[in-house]
Amino acid sequence: MRRRTFLAGTAAGIAAPALARGASKNVLKFVPDVDLVSLDPVWTTSYQTRDFGYMVYDTLYGQNATFEPTPQMVEGHVVEDGGKTWKMTLRDGLKFHDGAKVLARDAVASIKRWAARDGFGQSIAAITDEMSAPDDKTIVIKLKTPFPLLPTALCKISPNMCPIMPQRLAETDPYKQVTEAVGSGPYRWKGDERIAGVRAVWERNPDYVARPSGKAEWTSGPKLAKFERIEWHIIQDPATAMGALQTGEVDWWYTPSADLLGVLQKSRGVVTPFVVPTGTIATMRFNQLLPPFDNPAIRRAIVHAVTQSDYMIAVNGTDRRRWRDGVGFFCPDTPMASDAGMANLTGKRDLGAVKRALEQAGYKGEKVVFLAPMNIASTKALAEVTGALLPKIGINLDFQAMDWGTVLLRRAKMDPIDKGGWSIFQTSWSGLDQLNPAVHVFLRGNGKQAITGWPTAPKLEALRDQWMAATTLAAQREIARQIQLQAFIDVPYIPLGQSLTPTACRADLKGLLQGLPIFWNIERA
Repeated sequence: MRRRTFLAGTAAGIAAPALARGASKNVLKFVPDVDLVSLDPVWTTSYQTRDFGYMVYDTLYGQNATFEPTPQMVEGHVVEDGGKTWKMTLRDGLKFHDGAKVLARDAVASIKRWAARDGFGQSIAAITDEMSAPDDKTIVIKLKTPFPLLPTALCKISPNMCPIMPQRLAETDPYKQVTEAVGSGPYRWKGDERIAGVRAVWERNPDYVARPSGKAEWTSGPKLAKFERIEWHIIQDPATAMGALQTGEVDWWYTPSADLLGVLQKSRGVVTPFVVPTGTIATMRFNQLLPPFDNPAIRRAIVHAVTQSDYMIAVNGTDRRRWRDGVGFFCPDTPMASDAGMANLTGKRDLGAVKRALEQAGYKGEKVVFLAPMNIASTKALAEVTGALLPKIGINLDFQAMDWGTVLLRRAKMDPIDKGGWSIFQTSWSGLDQLNPAVHVFLRGNGKQAITGWPTAPKLEALRDQWMAATTLAAQREIARQIQLQAFIDVPYIPLGQSLTPTACRADLKGLLQGLPIFWNIERA
């Protein structure tokens, strides 16, 4: 236990008595993986910003445990004109945190902004004839062709959620950040208490009107804010975070370090439940605007250097119950996962052969800038494996150590290498975000409209369109197999394996929902 270190790290924003257990009955203290770096869940795919977003903003539809859409801000909808016209009606009593009533025109502006950035949303935008608000409660979306997946798109959890914000904010250029956080969700952002690198704070929204019925699961159903206050405490040292959880100075440490999990499981008053059944899938992403990774043959060669078990052992240890290799481009044990093309990842590894393949593909020693975050244990472990691997196959590697917040800012840059550009970064996605081609943004191939990395892959895009139009599960699964085969040709990224990591919290914390860090419906027993 390192109580002194914990108090020193948080003293800038919290007086020591505030950490006492008795003073925090109505306060939930949470330790995220990293600090919050943006307040705009449309602008970034950061999970911390997504989690922020679900507290501050509400969504038109929620997603339940079977990945189906359920009405959230809407009372319901009707579909007309053979599936080409959708009319959605807002629930009564919805208000923004500034006191203004939530109007249909706010929702329309919010959908348009989200659809400009999100992969699923872009599919909707491409077939939309008109989106309007004929009155304060009615949203009308007129499509060129039927699109039964519309509520599924609007309820997608990440990336990116579709947050409903006031029209004045929603009309912000989607490629520029919204910096004012005004939503209608169950918690209000306390920007006046924000201390970067130390603390983030929310307070219960007393005007929030929860759905009167339905089951609370994932992001659907009634959102009951049972704590008066949510505090995120940024604790980068794992031993300090563990000590704070053991003593009750914090309530919930979202991703405990693998090497400390055994200690936590034996700690009195601490439990380690699973809240993300789909796990997280590690990925290596290339910048395809710049040499050398604008060359698909070079990307294909590197696939054959990757040994997923090396990455998973580095992150999780040798206990195979906590990780999986042989992971393709869709989340394991879900309908779209298959063995198509998997020999590319599971076949015999020969680094000498990979080095020769790179030379034959035209690699001439160009500098490869690797954005390597060091302040998250899992991403640090991934970075160290890649940092050791790439020089072995002849890559001229510039290993740039930094924190995750800097990675988020740097990876958005399209500049050349000598102007601060980059070549590779690594991140992990919830398996939920790799369920199918509609939500899997790393499989988009629409160039500069795609998420950071910006691959141009017209065959992947065409197959995605076919999947969206498929009407049976069998047809979708066959197209997903073709997508995986094509992904091994285009290589928009390389899967590095799946982690199955529990969370850690105080035993008296009840009501944790599945899927992601959800802060409503939780209470202290």
